[in-house]
Amino acid sequence: MRKIQEVLRLHWGQGLSKRKVAASCSISRPSVDDYLLRATAAGLSWPLPDALSDTQLERLLFPTAPTLTAPERGLPDWGEIHQELKGKGVTLQLLWLEYRERYPNGYQYSWYCDHYREWRGKCDLVMRQDHRAGEKLFVDYAGHTVEVVDQRSGEVRTAQIFVAVMGASNYTFAEATWSQALPDWIGSHRRAFEFMGGVPELVIPDNLKSGVTKAHRYEPDLNPTYLEMASHYGVTIIPARVRRPKDKAKAEGGVLLVERWILAALRHQNFFTLSELNHAISQLLLRLNARPFKKLPGSRQSMFQQLDAPVLSMLPVQPYTYAEWKKVRVHIDYHVEVDRHYYSVPHALVKQQLDARITSDTVECLHKGERVASHPRSHLKGRHTTVREHMPESHRQYGDWSPERFISWAEKMGPSTATVITAALSERRHPQQSYRTCLGILRLGKSYSEERLEAACQRAMKLGTHRYKSIESILKNGLDRIALPEQQELALPDDHDNIRGPAYYH
Repeated sequence: MRKIQEVLRLHWGQGLSKRKVAASCSISRPSVDDYLLRATAAGLSWPLPDALSDTQLERLLFPTAPTLTAPERGLPDWGEIHQELKGKGVTLQLLWLEYRERYPNGYQYSWYCDHYREWRGKCDLVMRQDHRAGEKLFVDYAGHTVEVVDQRSGEVRTAQIFVAVMGASNYTFAEATWSQALPDWIGSHRRAFEFMGGVPELVIPDNLKSGVTKAHRYEPDLNPTYLEMASHYGVTIIPARVRRPKDKAKAEGGVLLVERWILAALRHQNFFTLSELNHAISQLLLRLNARPFKKLPGSRQSMFQQLDAPVLSMLPVQPYTYAEWKKVRVHIDYHVEVDRHYYSVPHALVKQQLDARITSDTVECLHKGERVASHPRSHLKGRHTTVREHMPESHRQYGDWSPERFISWAEKMGPSTATVITAALSERRHPQQSYRTCLGILRLGKSYSEERLEAACQRAMKLGTHRYKSIESILKNGLDRIALPEQQELALPDDHDNIRGPAYYH
């Protein structure tokens, strides 16, 4: 109190400025302001009354705050505050300001924060994570499987259980699929989004091989199909870190609940189809989401409608069409192989590596992210789908030719010529690659006559060759007029694997 009296004396009695008073008393200038304001509010002036003791002065300057009961102060509902904090942009300070508006005599901000953290520390570990409304969807497979019996054969198959959990509300989706392979993995995501009625900002999967091609702590490699699905729905994929169970605590908690409240409840039932199993799961899923929380107000369903549903992004007009991706190399005949069928691409891309996007109906080829070819998908093995514009100019002139046309032309010259042409067409993997050879052989008939060409082809067959240069050499040297000894005959076999025969092209 002596220092406060000195402040009053120097300022009121001596007329010193507040800055000089602060320097003289070795205190801050705001402290000087505070003391002077408190003295003025208490109705004091200088000199102070002689009968005023230090104790009385302290009571005048620092009166005791009125004692209020907890109801008068307004004890916050920490469970409600915890749920409010999951809303976008909601902070603890904002909630405290709203609390003080309702209770002007309420607790201070520091007390408010300390007691909230103390309450949160008593809750489950999973609940300590902060999840914003509509932000994260955790996905994983349950460790338990369900048996499905084929009524006709009696075969028993095991169904996998896919689980998806919203981070803020714990709203849960579950379904059965035959496998954890990529088609089922992508299909379960699509049905989970439809179940939620919208799309979250992030999807947090475990490092399942169907979704994550190569696990890495900082830059995991995602499956191209998974990335394309994420792009279609406008969602970001952030895999959980390897050996970091807290990253996917929501998923593990959701899996545990599904195993306890759904799979355990179905343990005595027999299922004969996957749809029958999924119908039973969907009924129990409604009950699970409607069950009240133990430590928080409401249920998963009510929290989802309050927190997540209003901020989820809209579903796209068309659901994602499943597509697989494959690295393909362009062959020298400007075709790529997909499932043993061959599709053409622009000839300038020969020997380049492309990305093939394969759906049930189409095959698209992309070079550095740009589509360069698109074809209807064909399931005919060993056949070709060729677009004329993809061919080089030198090949287009043969675009109107076909194996049938070459064989028909050769048959007019004779059976030996037809046999040689058929062998030339069968020699290459693609008949188009033999068109130039066939044209060269048949045009020899114009230079030397069709009769001599037939004789030359007959001699070539006995020698076991059907090369253009061999036949041309026979004609140039007049060997077509000389018969070969019988022991030198080497006729082409009719049942060789690489010879299709004339009937193949009809």
